[in-house]
Amino acid sequence: MNTAWCRLNQNITACERCPQLTAYCRHIAETKRAAYQNQDYWGRPVPNLGSPDARLLIVGLAPAAHGANRTGRMFTGDRSGDWLFRALHRAGFASQAESTAADDGLTLTDCAITAACHCAPPQNRPATEELAACADWFTQLLRLLPVRVLVALGGLAWNTIWKQMQRTRKAELLPQRKPGFGHGVVVELTSSVTLLGSYHPSQQNTLTGRLTEEMLDSIFSRARGILEGL
Repeated sequence: MNTAWCRLNQNITACERCPQLTAYCRHIAETKRAAYQNQDYWGRPVPNLGSPDARLLIVGLAPAAHGANRTGRMFTGDRSGDWLFRALHRAGFASQAESTAADDGLTLTDCAITAACHCAPPQNRPATEELAACADWFTQLLRLLPVRVLVALGGLAWNTIWKQMQRTRKAELLPQRKPGFGHGVVVELTSSVTLLGSYHPSQQNTLTGRLTEEMLDSIFSRARGILEGL
């Protein structure tokens, strides 16, 4: 395994930059949800998931309190993850269509998953200062990966990516202004990096039909096409 990738994930897991978030994650891990009373919760910052040489980077919002905060793996153990990994499996980025536990055998190919905030926040809404505290982890990840395609799951991830590209000046931004977020919006950030917008596979979107499986498939089909030069 890539040493820099492992070190970054270890540092994220040990992070205590936001005492209130750290305390909240531990509180959830101690109180638990009734359905998971017999399970040990992760209860701390959730590391990045995937391949250390990934060209596709998916950016989500934050770990779910009883999802990734329980399992210790991004998008694992909740309904949003069910949708995401089915789509990734169909597109050839995931070895299986389910992600139920950190030791279930799932692997990602040419793909990595991160979040704007690595700790589960109350009401799933990280504060501005909490997002700022996590920004450096994203900076380090972008330096590490040979990213060609970024997929923003939701408007907050979209804004996080844009701010990161502006702040670090990783490369010259071609658009003069930040385009509005929308499902299927495509932005050429640089001559070699493309940003794709996707509605987040939250139940708020999937149960209402705002996001369908076909719509999510179209995002990863587009990502695959870009990576393969189609």
